[in-house]
Amino acid sequence: MIGALLLLPALLGPKVGGAAAEAASAGDVVEAVPTTVYLAPGKLLEVPVKAWHLRYRSTSATGAANIVSGTLLVPRSAHSLGKRPIAGYAVGTHGMGDQCAPSAAMARGTEAELAIISLMLLKGWAVAVTDYEGLGTPGDHTYMVGVSQGHAVLDSIRAAARVPGAGLSANAPVVVMGYSQGGASAGWAAQLQPSYAPELRLKGVAAGGVPADLLAVGEHLDGTADFGLAAAAGAGLDAAYPELSLNSHLTPEGAALFAEARNACVADLRDRLAGRRLAELTTTDVMHLPEWQARLQENRLGASMPRVPMFLYHAKGDEIIPYGVGRTLRDEYCAGGAKVLWAGLPAGSHVLGAVEGAPLAVGWLASRVLGLPVVDNC
Repeated sequence: MIGALLLLPALLGPKVGGAAAEAASAGDVVEAVPTTVYLAPGKLLEVPVKAWHLRYRSTSATGAANIVSGTLLVPRSAHSLGKRPIAGYAVGTHGMGDQCAPSAAMARGTEAELAIISLMLLKGWAVAVTDYEGLGTPGDHTYMVGVSQGHAVLDSIRAAARVPGAGLSANAPVVVMGYSQGGASAGWAAQLQPSYAPELRLKGVAAGGVPADLLAVGEHLDGTADFGLAAAAGAGLDAAYPELSLNSHLTPEGAALFAEARNACVADLRDRLAGRRLAELTTTDVMHLPEWQARLQENRLGASMPRVPMFLYHAKGDEIIPYGVGRTLRDEYCAGGAKVLWAGLPAGSHVLGAVEGAPLAVGWLASRVLGLPVVDNC
């Protein structure tokens, strides 16, 4: 019933001709339905916010119009310092199946990253959480395709400001944060914003545990307990770029395992593919085929410079995303003239890096919202 507020664009859809379709643009809200978000399973510990489950227009990695889902959370208390800031929060790896989407997890009370999101809500910020392309909407999730993920983050912020009843402004100060897959998404949002969403008043971007170079990360994960994450990235790239034709390079066992991966959440991805190697599941050195190399390079962070200050953080003991991958991104941004504050964290694992870095990142973003002087350590 509430979704009827936006019934017309929802009925028109992305493929309908006419003036209404022509007027549609990235960030437009297709549907906004009030929802409830919980901190614990069993619908326990309701998060005291106004929340909407969204479907909004965005853009694929190849420039095609698509529709992405997400959740918008807005504190119930008034914001005392002018327009309420909007934070685009990019989640880490959840999996490939629609049931893994953060919107679904928040509604079930199983979203671990709500602990980090709550740090932003406590500051009075609205938080837009994208599900990314194909995670909660038809089609395969384009996992780790940075261009698509950056678009989804930026358009979630645009959509937030267009939700009736949310009380948000298109001129609000904006920040972006993410870790792991979310760190890559945040980095891509920073790089794409000047050309893709120049109207957003982006003040700063915090990105942690960033898998900036998919080839380097994939080679590192080959044969490890976390090979499933690399396999999922291969499936995500294949979903975004049909010319990669992953299935034509898979063995029968590889085809079966990758088919399962396309519907699995992160725990199953890791369990089913732990210790495997890409060479065991393929008939070709896929990662070094020219078409794969081109798309991997296209989705490698660091080729263009963000125009906003960046806070990059990485656990020195990260076993999933090598510390050197994050450090290289920092060096490339610094060499290109970006303003970067870098923090090498003493944490001994990828997950602990998220826990240790989150309060630092939110505190740094708060200083950007307040307009305090930018400090970098390039």
